[in-house]
Formats: sequence, C-alpha cells, structure tokens
Amino acid sequence: MTARTIPDRSAIPQEHKWDLTPLFGDDTAWQALYDRLESELSGYDTFRGRLGESLETLKAAVTFDLDLSRRLERLYTYAHLKNDEDKSNQVYLAMYQRAVSIYTRASELSSFMRPEIMAIPEETMQAYRDSADLADYRFHLEKILRHRPHTLTGPMEEMLAMSREMAQTASQVFGQLDNVDLSFGTITDEAKGDIELSHGNFTTFLQHPERDMRRKAFFQYYAAYENHRNTIAAALAGSVKADLFYARSRNHPTCRDAALFGDDIPLAVYDNLLDTVKTNQAPLFAYLDFRREALGLEDLHFYDTYVPIVGDVSFDMPYEEAVATCIEALAPLGTAYTSVLEKGLSGGWVDRYENRGKRSEAYSSGCYDSPPYILLNYDRENINSLYTLIHEAGHSMHSHLSCRNQPYVYHGYTIFVAEVASTFNETLLSAHLLKRYRDDARMRAYILNREIDNIRGTLFRQTMFAEFERRVHAMAEAHEPLTLQALTGTYRELLEIHFGDHLVIDEALTLECLRIPHFYSAFYVYKYATGISAAIALANRVMGGEEGACEDYLRFLTLGGSRFPLDELAEAGVDMRSPEPVAQAITHFGRLVEDLKETYRAL
Repeated sequence: MTARTIPDRSAIPQEHKWDLTPLFGDDTAWQALYDRLESELSGYDTFRGRLGESLETLKAAVTFDLDLSRRLERLYTYAHLKNDEDKSNQVYLAMYQRAVSIYTRASELSSFMRPEIMAIPEETMQAYRDSADLADYRFHLEKILRHRPHTLTGPMEEMLAMSREMAQTASQVFGQLDNVDLSFGTITDEAKGDIELSHGNFTTFLQHPERDMRRKAFFQYYAAYENHRNTIAAALAGSVKADLFYARSRNHPTCRDAALFGDDIPLAVYDNLLDTVKTNQAPLFAYLDFRREALGLEDLHFYDTYVPIVGDVSFDMPYEEAVATCIEALAPLGTAYTSVLEKGLSGGWVDRYENRGKRSEAYSSGCYDSPPYILLNYDRENINSLYTLIHEAGHSMHSHLSCRNQPYVYHGYTIFVAEVASTFNETLLSAHLLKRYRDDARMRAYILNREIDNIRGTLFRQTMFAEFERRVHAMAEAHEPLTLQALTGTYRELLEIHFGDHLVIDEALTLECLRIPHFYSAFYVYKYATGISAAIALANRVMGGEEGACEDYLRFLTLGGSRFPLDELAEAGVDMRSPEPVAQAITHFGRLVEDLKETYRAL
C-alpha cells in the first residue's frame, strides 16, 4: 500500500486554490499600497487635539481614519491569507509581520480619537450628531459616546492603557504552560503503536471504541493538570482579579456589566440563558441515559460522552458533490442566496485542500474590498468536512451580504451574531441529510448523534461554563478568596447541577475549569449558547415555511454592524431578550433525541 503524503503547495491545481487577485494582482501591488499607507500615517497628527474644533474637522478626522482603516484591512487580509497558505514560506511570513506592524502603528497613532470625541461637550456633540453632514456616522459616534460614563481623565486613561500588557500576565502564564510546558505522555494503541497524547488528539482518544483506551487517555490527560493545579488556579484567579480591576476602574457595577456593555446586552439575557438551561434539563438527562444504554454501560463517565453511538459509518463525498449538497440544503433561502454561494464555492473563494505547511482547521476571512474567502483542509472521507464547508459558507455569505448592503463603517458584525449564520446553515444541512438518508437507519442515527452532540457541547456545556464565570467573578466582587479549592469546588457543584446523577463525576473532571482558555477572555462563551439558540429558532422558522421568515433572515444578514446585535436579531425574527429562543432550542434538542432513539431501535 502506498503511503499517503501531504502535497507541496505547488502541486495543488490552481482551480482548487482561492483567487486573491481581487485584493492585489501581485505582491508588487501590495508593496505599493504598503508604501503609500506608511507615508499617510502622519496624517493623524494633523487632527490631534482638534476634534472638538468644529463639525468639519470632526467629520474630516473620522473620514480619514475610516478610509485608512479600510485600505489597511485590504493590506492585512492579503498578507495573512498568503501566510496561511504555507507557514514555512518566509517571504509571506515577513509580509504578514509587516502588515501587523503597520496596523499596530496606525492603532497607536489614532488612539487619541475616541478620548477626544468623548471630551467634546455634550450639547456641542448633540448638535453635531443632529447635523445632516454627520448622518452617515451617527450610530458610529453613538457607540463611542456610550462609553463616556466609563471613560476617565487623560492621565488615568493613559495609566490604564499602560497597565494592559501587565494585566495579560496571567493569561500568558497559562498559555505558555498549557501550550508549551505541559506534557501528557504517550499512549500505546495496539493498532498504531505509541502515540503522544496532546490537546489535538485528546478528543480523538475520547472517541475510541475501546473504553479502556478512553479511560486511560482521560486520566492521563488530567494528571498533567493535577500536577500543576495550584499554579493554574493562581493564574485563573489573577485573570479574574484583573477583570475586576478594570470593571471598577471604569465605574461598572460588576465585571459582567463591563463585558456586556459594548454590545448593549442586558444582564437579563445572560441570566435567562443560565436559568432556562438549568430548568429544562430533562432532554439532556434523557440523552445521557440513552447513550449509556446504547453503549452497554452500567454507568456513564465523561470519557464515554464523545464516542459515536453508531460507529463505522462509511462516508465519501468529493468536494464538488459537497458544494452541490450545501446548495441543496440551503435551497429554502432562495436562488438569490444560493447562486452567489455556488459560484463562490466553485470559483475563487475557497482554498480547498491540505498542503504541506498550510494552516490547520478552517475559517472564513476577508475584508470590505475582497470576496469572503474560506480556508479549508477538505477531507472527502470525513463528514465533518462537509459540515465545516457549510459552516464557513454561512460566515462568508453573512460577510458578503453585509459588505454589499452597508457602507464600510457599518459592514462588520459583532461576535454576538457571528455564529448565527454558520450554525443556521449547519441546522439546515442536518435536516437535508436526514431526508436524503431516510432509508438508511445507520446513517440517520450517525447524523442525529452528531447533531445532538454538537448542540450538547454548544448550548448545554457552554452555558455551564458561563455560569462558572458568573460565580467566580461574583466571588471576587464579594472579596471571597479564589483558591484552588474554591474554584474546583464551585465547578464540581455545577457539574452536579448540570448532569445530576446521569453522569459519574470523577474527581479529575473538577480540574476541567483549569484548562479552558476562554476563561481568560471572560464572559465570551455565553455567546456560543445564545448564538446556537438564535440559529435554531431562525432555521425552524424558515424550514417551517413561516410567512416572511426567509425574508427576515436574509435582511438580518445585510445589517452588518449597523445596529446593536439584539436589535439585529429582532429584525431577523428572534427576541433574545426573552428566554423563549433558548427554550425552543432545548425542545429541538429533545425532538432529535427521541428521533435518535426511534432510529436506533430500527438498526
């Protein structure tokens, strides 16, 4: 048997690569824009200290900043895409580093603008905002001015800015320990020999059909965290205390208030999510019990929750067929949507296949003046590649429609809504595949199992993470100590609440709270849970043929960042201020569980 080797970039046919010429015809054109932008950076100095001088000066400064930023994004996008094609290519690595450098310099030179805008007297600024001359920038200025009550004097702002690098120490310590210094040892697989255990293959081991292998990988993995538990607990406590420092410095009542303020998200949205999930756990418990029974186990441990209930499912779908499948699945959105997407996925949007040195995983990326590019490492024998394609296609169409319908200043959408379009697409794909394989019980069970585990991980698991963040920050705000025992004890309590007696809580699992990188970017994970809830609600509206549902959703995709995220989702037809979308997502999960049970019995 000939071993499969990863090809060099030069061996990939051109039609399988993305086409970056809409950005720059060649590297020489990139360099020309770089030189031009570098010479224009000094233009910020002409506005420093003058933004309150007149409406004309303010408008000229904002226009200059946005115009420069737009071209910088084009410069950066090309460099980072070229760099990701082959990480060993030193030419594009240098280009990428230069793009980051000039971007950073521009950010530093423009840093005076927000404080100066907020320093303009309120009556004067109100007159400016009411003027037709600033109509295009009204919401842009509103988002800046909202921060007035939380902005300090010039010297204090400078002091806070200087402290930021120091405040990252806890995160950096965790990152270095977690990604560099931790060693998880090796595991012997009878079929594959000795394999080094890592973050990358930990989940793969948890999907191993042999329980002894799963158990060994689980305890061996967490033994590394056990050996460093006190250090990591101190780092996590330090990160929480840094959040508290900045929240109080900026006069926010709590750390959560500070984190949610920028997107104008009420605390009730966060609390509704946590309360709704905790009071509607029956479908999750039913699934865990079914999983235990289907696997033939007396009790269920965490290391039993990733292995497919139905394994050995054969799948083989070439990229071209995957594109066709995605277009079929998204047909409810209409041909205006699918024709653009089909042309992009079949043309120059996508860098399809793995090559030596290429960045791993997948993403959607672009700028206002480029197509919404997609980086893939497509594997025709892995159904996850099909889901990844339609997921990233959701992001790309969101970007495409936002850029085509909004001016540059409002084209960028927030993280709060970013995962809605991608998860929406995945929901439609699962529904389509379940119809396609209606007569193949084994494949149906596999797809249902995959969809259930995806929702379980995104809705239920991330909500538990979000509650942990709320609790430990509340402890810090109440001056309670954040010791190792306090952190792991809090996490154990949440594990018991969220899994009841349907999962055996091994002591090692309480260390999970010490290995989640997102905890160093507090109050972020809840957006995964709200995002999938909104996506499921919107997808069910569209698939159910509800009047106006498709039009509402497509209009939502055109809004970019022209409104606050909750207002954009309301435009789409889902009210995330209410607990109802989360409850609907849990009901949807429960229906999938019952469908899986019935399908499994037919095997």
